[in-house]
Amino acid sequence: MRPFTYLRADSPAAAAQAAQLEGAKFIAGGTNLLDLMKLDIETPLQLIDVNHLGLDQIEATPEGGLRIGALVRNTDLAADPRVRKDYALLSRALLAGASGQLRNMATTAGNLLQRTRCPYFYDTNQACNKRNPGSGCAAIAGVSRQLGIIGVSTACIATHPSDMAIALRALDAQVETVKPDGSTRRIAMADFHQLPGNTPNVETSLTPGEFITSVTLPAPVGGTHVYHKVRDRSSYAFALVSVGLILQKDGSGRVAVGGIAPKPWRVEAAEALLSQGAKAVSQRLLDGATPTHDNQFKLTLVERTLGSVLAQARDEA
Repeated sequence: MRPFTYLRADSPAAAAQAAQLEGAKFIAGGTNLLDLMKLDIETPLQLIDVNHLGLDQIEATPEGGLRIGALVRNTDLAADPRVRKDYALLSRALLAGASGQLRNMATTAGNLLQRTRCPYFYDTNQACNKRNPGSGCAAIAGVSRQLGIIGVSTACIATHPSDMAIALRALDAQVETVKPDGSTRRIAMADFHQLPGNTPNVETSLTPGEFITSVTLPAPVGGTHVYHKVRDRSSYAFALVSVGLILQKDGSGRVAVGGIAPKPWRVEAAEALLSQGAKAVSQRLLDGATPTHDNQFKLTLVERTLGSVLAQARDEA
């Protein structure tokens, strides 16, 4: 591990200001960053500890929703009675991720910012535009079974690994931030993660130094919430395909899919086809997909997983 300096921030604005230093990184739970530092993929010159900023609360908003602090641990968020009752999709998605030990440390903001689990990103002997812009993408001609089929580009076919982000996308969450100049803004989940295009190293819409302070959920939408994750083993594995569904009594609903794209994949136009069944929804959802020979099976897997989730939601309803 390379040497670095350490700073404990005393406010969100101070953290953002300190992060303007080239090579600075925020650290909270460290469940992803420390692994990447050990592999010499992340080489920060300074770590900014944000664990003591008081951003670990879940509070009701005036609009009837919830404000989730950036430092709320995944375990606490999944177990919160309000989340379990009104945002069950979020609770279920969180419990599908990682292990209990990791959920005890992982934070809300860190979950959103975790890096891809593409094996070529983790192997520093392989070309990776996300790790080393302009070097190429070894995954495209390599073993791509776990990688993306839609929203990808000729520069990168990696997927975003977060289960939590799938639920937040379906729930129309917003990310609240503070910038180094003290100004704040809200970013819709739909706009937070970026598609790779020619710059796969740019993964979010955050500007340099911008610091996540919380995630807000709108008022509950009701309905039946189901999250199903298809993976190679039953625990501690990332999704081949995951489906988050909110189904209303009138048959309308929301669908977000993971394991297939560089960001949580939701196509609102596909949701209008829910009454026609999983095949119609999947065809619209995956319109424009460019799978490789290794991961073409995901086209069928999305449809079958969605069909199973729809059947489960209707039974529960």
